[in-house]
Amino acid sequence: MFAATFVPNQLRMEFLSQTYVALRGPTGAPQTAQDTINRLSDRLSPATLLADRRAAVLALKGLSRDCKRDVGDRALSGLLEVLVNDAELDADIGKAVLETLQLLCDTEEGDVAAKELGFKYTDQVLANEKTTHTLLSLLGDQNFYTRFATLQYLSTLLHNRRQLVQGYFLKSSNGTRNVISVLEDKREIIRNEAISLVEALISQSPDIQKVLAFEGAFEKLFSIVSQEGGVEGGAVTSSALTCVDGLLRFNSSNQSYFRETALPPVLCSLLLFPSNIQMRDSAPQEFALQFWDSQKQNNASLVVGIIGMLVGSKGSSVSIKCRIYVRITTPNAYLKPQEVLAFTRCLVEIALASNAPPPVKIQSLRLLPLNSTFPLSELILTPYMPVPETNGEEWDRLEPASALDVLVELALQGEYNGLEGGKRSRDGLELRAVAVSVFENFVQKDEIRQAFLQAMLPAEGPSMCSSGPTPVIPLLHALVAPPNTTSALDSASVTSTHFATLIFSHLLRYSSRAKALARAIMPSPVSNLSDPSAGSFFVPADGAHPPPPPEEEDDEPPQSVLQTLSENLSLSFLSRSRASTSDREAREWDRLVVGYLCLLSQWLWEDPQSVREFLDAGGFGTLVEPINQTSETDTVIPALCAFLLGICYEFDREPGEITRETIYPILNRLGVDTLVGRMARLREDERFKAVGPDTVVQPYPPISHLQPSLKHEREDEGEIWFDWAFVDFWKSNYFTIQRGLSTEPDQLSSSASGQNAEATILVASLRDMLRSQSQEIETLQHKVKELTKMKDEEVAALKAQVQSLSSDLRQAEEKQKETEKEQEDLLVLLDEMTSKRKKEKAKLRELGQDVSEDEAEDDGDE
Repeated sequence: MFAATFVPNQLRMEFLSQTYVALRGPTGAPQTAQDTINRLSDRLSPATLLADRRAAVLALKGLSRDCKRDVGDRALSGLLEVLVNDAELDADIGKAVLETLQLLCDTEEGDVAAKELGFKYTDQVLANEKTTHTLLSLLGDQNFYTRFATLQYLSTLLHNRRQLVQGYFLKSSNGTRNVISVLEDKREIIRNEAISLVEALISQSPDIQKVLAFEGAFEKLFSIVSQEGGVEGGAVTSSALTCVDGLLRFNSSNQSYFRETALPPVLCSLLLFPSNIQMRDSAPQEFALQFWDSQKQNNASLVVGIIGMLVGSKGSSVSIKCRIYVRITTPNAYLKPQEVLAFTRCLVEIALASNAPPPVKIQSLRLLPLNSTFPLSELILTPYMPVPETNGEEWDRLEPASALDVLVELALQGEYNGLEGGKRSRDGLELRAVAVSVFENFVQKDEIRQAFLQAMLPAEGPSMCSSGPTPVIPLLHALVAPPNTTSALDSASVTSTHFATLIFSHLLRYSSRAKALARAIMPSPVSNLSDPSAGSFFVPADGAHPPPPPEEEDDEPPQSVLQTLSENLSLSFLSRSRASTSDREAREWDRLVVGYLCLLSQWLWEDPQSVREFLDAGGFGTLVEPINQTSETDTVIPALCAFLLGICYEFDREPGEITRETIYPILNRLGVDTLVGRMARLREDERFKAVGPDTVVQPYPPISHLQPSLKHEREDEGEIWFDWAFVDFWKSNYFTIQRGLSTEPDQLSSSASGQNAEATILVASLRDMLRSQSQEIETLQHKVKELTKMKDEEVAALKAQVQSLSSDLRQAEEKQKETEKEQEDLLVLLDEMTSKRKKEKAKLRELGQDVSEDEAEDDGDE
């Protein structure tokens, strides 16, 4: 790649002679390094010949490796003068002086003293803007060595004193133009070094980002990506995409400018996703099924990051449904909504219907905007699943399903329909946890939650009563499936149930109407417990649905979800206490119990009717025993049991067998201080402290765990105990429950203890008013339904009557027409008879016969 330069022997000998004379001195006596450096520094003066200055620079370059301090202290100013005066005129001296300055300012090699010298000389070089402007001008030189050495030296200065160099760059007249031109260099080594320079130059500088963007940096960088083969390219593609990301991130001006260019669709095309795809169209198979390696994964991750940044920015936060409607009604009038739709769908397709690596899927789901109204329930996906023992080379196409169903299935079973759910890798758990987070964002509005729960209620119709069982969907199957108490606990089933509790808690949290709907759900008994995916809707596209199992007759009435959860919690506590349980299996039981307790805590909060149903199902006795048990390794479950017990006491306001008066003595027997202490220890548990908004998955087993017998089955094994939503819920309500444990039974609420009597009465009255208004609304809604039904019946009867009257009217009109025609015929006949009679009378008169008087009168009348 480097062009060989022919140097005549005469010039080479002349250079060696000049260097030798410079080093030996006038008398030929040996000199020290300092003497030599001093003599060479003197030869850097503009008064000397160019050849002498070139020889001196080359000699100083050689000495700077071993005598960095002496060369820098004595010759730095002369070297900078040579750079300014001679570098543009002579490529050889320009290359030599740049390489020498590079050695002097280098801070990455050598000991601490050498690095300090590098920063010192960098400060001297950047004492004014003259040197930086000279370097930026040298970027316009087409000589390979000059341009390459300039790029390297500018990168070093940026590494050492970035902000100072950036300030000088903004004042340069030709710096921006030359930097952009270097990106177009056909020589790959120059172009690659230029990408590294741009990456350092735009770091944390919005002004430089704007200047380069408006000079065409986006077009040049995407051209490089295209030349390198898109995401299939190597490290150069990664560097170019990193620069694009740096130009856009945290820079709203550049983001707006980028949207106005023709480049946004290129992002989708890099991932082989069509940017003009319609909602009803399926994603192409070449996008869904690709071959992946680590470099491609890194490149695709950068593209996905840019897409997510554009979708999540303020310019893209308008309702997608509204924009789609505008785009359809006014074609070609708005291009941006289609881009937002394509970007969002691309992220959804990558995460839910492709064979992309789990980190890319996790990133795609996390980048979906929180305020997006993308219709997950309307988008139909075609998922794929790898054929076993084919090393990912053969794939089965599964039945199409809505994106929402695929999202829930991903959270419940894991990637590829739970194919590797039992391995419980950290990436796999992280992907499922992010899917739950996306579901939480989707059901933020209460009406969406209610619609979701309404679909789980028993169907109403003439053949089914409203109290019949609900068909078991995957979510309900995973939630209410009883734990396996006859053999070893399956970790995949535990994880599935745990994620089901997380999903269901998002449907119920702080929504009284949603909790009321959930109490009415009566799931059918789950019979197939051995197959964790029994509730799955996925089947191969070329296969048929498995035949349904025969239904068993059961005279017992169906149980509600809350009753089933209470029963499953009791079974889990019993199985957890078996002596034959290993430490690993006991930890699995603990995770299952934690899932149940977290869901119940959020369900029963501020819902007295749910508290009453839970207490009537025997839940109170289930909570007391774990609180009495003391263990150094088990702090989570007693704390959660105490917390849930406090919630039951706090919101036990409905009449029943177990009331606040019956619970209060038991709390005193357990000890309020003991209960508060149990709850306080949860805050110190590592499994609770480690949870954050984006940190849910924890390594298994944790390093600080007190059970050394716990061993991981694979290096990247992980586990989940809590999600951030519950941690935030617990921290927000912990002190309320703590106060409530010491509240007398006849007091209204512990939350009112810090308020005055007037505020307490006001809160109570508002609650009563709200309850009465809710009942009134339900009554009015029922009346509206009845009136609507009656109105429909009346309208139908009136329509039938109108049709009957219309038919009668038509028949009457036809009869009338017939009568009128008969009358017309009679009139014609009468007229004819009258005319005939006249003629006969006239003939009689002519014959001399007498005509009667009446006939004469008739004739007179006529």
